[in-house]
Amino acid sequence: MVEIQEVPFAKEKELQFLVEANLEKLFNLKFVATEFSVDDFRLDTVAYDEETKSFVIIEYKKGKRFSVIDQGYAYLNSLLAHKGEFVLNYNEQYPDQLKRTSEIEWSQTRVIFVANDYTNYQYGAVNNPDLPIDLVMVKKYKNGLIDVETLNKTNSKQSKANKQNNQREANKKGLSKEIKIYTEEEHLEKGSLEVQELYEELKEIILSWDSNIRIKPVKLYNSFKMKRNIVDIEIQKKALKIWINLKYGELNDPENITRNVSETGHWGNGDYEIIMKDNQDIEYIASLIKESWRYHK
Repeated sequence: MVEIQEVPFAKEKELQFLVEANLEKLFNLKFVATEFSVDDFRLDTVAYDEETKSFVIIEYKKGKRFSVIDQGYAYLNSLLAHKGEFVLNYNEQYPDQLKRTSEIEWSQTRVIFVANDYTNYQYGAVNNPDLPIDLVMVKKYKNGLIDVETLNKTNSKQSKANKQNNQREANKKGLSKEIKIYTEEEHLEKGSLEVQELYEELKEIILSWDSNIRIKPVKLYNSFKMKRNIVDIEIQKKALKIWINLKYGELNDPENITRNVSETGHWGNGDYEIIMKDNQDIEYIASLIKESWRYHK
């Protein structure tokens, strides 16, 4: 074994150029603008998330002396106060234009900080699911190796009192009430007790394959993803609606239980849809989802 020496980024710009050149590979985002001026701020990178239909602000930091909360809230409020400017910038970049601001899920707007390292205080400040702020750590090593890690939010369950405290703190900072963070538990409550148990059973199988699989709740469903979505699951009252993220023709489904939605409007990612009402076929359905995991890992 040979220890690989870390070579810190000389300037924030070096880190910014690296991320902007690889936005799709790293975060599955579309580049919109660099050094975007709004109010009294200059936003390092503006990107667009096609899955959540929302804008993402990316801010790069070389040192550790900055407030993720104050700066994150300020950027979010500036974006929401100037929606038209962000839509205009997107339309200048891409032919599939966003014709109306109503086409965008402004409630899903978020900020990503990218830095070489974070303090325990910074990590603790955003370590709850009610904040639309993510921390990404990027380290550079000799031989051109780059390590990119999104810091997981481990405080996944919050008491009602804690949620109220978080909301009061957000109000103090002026965070717009438009921002909405969805939770796995919130989606889970939509299903009957039987459907909730079915979801938990399927979830346990999926998470057992890989410790890097994480759950990202969005407006309409829970996504199971690594770099890209593996499967999206909408929890309904009496069933689970499942979308497997593979193009039509890429899934081996000998029992033909999936529905081709490649030419049909649907919420989740991928061209295969399954309605799951009980656990009778859970092992087979899990095997189909596993094909997507193998493809995307």
